[in-house]
Amino acid sequence: MYSFPHDLLQAQREWYAVYGQLADRTSSSTAAQTTALRRRLHRLSVQVSTHPYWEAHTGRAPAARMALRELARS
Repeated sequence: MYSFPHDLLQAQREWYAVYGQLADRTSSSTAAQTTALRRRLHRLSVQVSTHPYWEAHTGRAPAARMALRELARS
């Protein structure tokens, strides 16, 4: 259905990994660790959302974004 560039798929997979690390934080996590993870998550969000791939899929972008998310989770 969609053929995603490797770097876009990798960035989405990393996004889920970082999000999971933030969600699984323990009380022993430091504020600096949390800040670093949040910054990384923000950078990945920008990387995914502004990827040139989306310019070619403007009309189908919502469906393509959902497909990317599903593929990255699997």
